[in-house]
Amino acid sequence: MELWELTARESIRDLVIRYNANGDSGRFAQVLELFTERAVFDVPGTRCDGRQEISRMLTDTQSMIKKIDANGPPRSLRHYTATHQIDVLDESHAKGRCYYSVLMPQGLDHWGRYTDDYECCDGRWLFSYRKVTVDGYVAGGMGAAGMGAAEAATTRSLKG
Repeated sequence: MELWELTARESIRDLVIRYNANGDSGRFAQVLELFTERAVFDVPGTRCDGRQEISRMLTDTQSMIKKIDANGPPRSLRHYTATHQIDVLDESHAKGRCYYSVLMPQGLDHWGRYTDDYECCDGRWLFSYRKVTVDGYVAGGMGAAGMGAAEAATTRSLKG
């Protein structure tokens, strides 16, 4: 493995960590900076094309969190990722997959998978595509609140 590939892999790991840490702390402006200008962010029930649409979705997410927990981030929300597989395609493109789980004050809230495309722009690795799949959620939690009827029908719920 060449040095550029090792650097790419570590930079991509850092990208995923910054996404979680900034989002969990309510720093959505910093989350937005982790996406390319033309990035696609595909979450259950919503597909955002470009930073402007992603910004609106992040604002809506922030509002939803405040409704669920008036204290909001940083104490109320923690994303954890595991089994991060990175496939480096070339010096500017890579793909990745990992599992995530979300903890809130009441415990495990929801869990699923991230499927990503990464692109190196001006020396920084960024998301060019991120798909969030919710595999399951606890009834009454944030994961349940964010699920539309169609998505909920295909997602496993645990009775709280």
